[in-house]
Amino acid sequence: MPVPALFPSLDPTSSSDYNIFMENIGPNHSGDQLVFLKLGGSLITDKHTARSPRREVINRIAREIANSLYKNPRLQIILGHGSGSFGHISGKKYGTLNGVHTLEEWRGFAEVRYDASLLNRIVLDSLMDAGISALSFPPSSTVITQQRKIITWDLEPLQYALRKGLLPVVYGDVVFDTSRGGTILSTEDLFFHLALQFKPERILLAGKDPGVWEDYPDCTSLLKEITPTDLPTLQKIIRQSGAPDVTGGMEAKVKKMLQLSDKLPTLETVIFSGEDPEIIQSILGGDAIGTVLHG
Repeated sequence: MPVPALFPSLDPTSSSDYNIFMENIGPNHSGDQLVFLKLGGSLITDKHTARSPRREVINRIAREIANSLYKNPRLQIILGHGSGSFGHISGKKYGTLNGVHTLEEWRGFAEVRYDASLLNRIVLDSLMDAGISALSFPPSSTVITQQRKIITWDLEPLQYALRKGLLPVVYGDVVFDTSRGGTILSTEDLFFHLALQFKPERILLAGKDPGVWEDYPDCTSLLKEITPTDLPTLQKIIRQSGAPDVTGGMEAKVKKMLQLSDKLPTLETVIFSGEDPEIIQSILGGDAIGTVLHG
């Protein structure tokens, strides 16, 4: 396996250089600075056209994640991604979020799962091509909810993957629900549960917008920070996106992360744009970008 081209200082024909690369981002990479990173569906797909991945963006971000892991051996990442034009369009068609009971709705449940897994495979392909030892953890196979609240999720395999230096990947997906039959959980829903268990230093939410707009849809003024006390005022300002997003868009994202800030006061969540080259690498390196949510 050659050393990826984003490491120009390493000789791909040298076994010693390849060993250096793998020690930094391969199976032996196990740091103590845990960050959750989400790649939003609007960033990695065209949300207006069914099953339309933005492969060049996904490939670039995978290389930037690899570079960040290589440069900082202490960095650990749990990666999540949205379903964009894969799961959201089929989810809206069948109303899967609200419950699954009829044969047609169960067909829709399976279709949403299929669509979400297709995008997940594309993301995994890019990560593996970048030299990252990524491992997918599909929520539909491991999570049970009650009224969309997670009641069962065996996290021991994910925990073990982190200890062994692998990069766990979760994503917005269908799950079985004891009250609704089935439903959909967003990446933020999953991160909420995972954060209470793993206590990350930061949660980074990459989308197309450079942060949270104070005046959407005019989009001329960006909020620098948001705290729980700001929420009553901001609920009248923050609007949901125009593209299909069955899990609530920006408004739901902000509310969920502020709820988490109440439980984890030291946690910092950043909403930012992942569109520009090297922006993912920059924020993983600690740069101040976008809108910061905190307690």
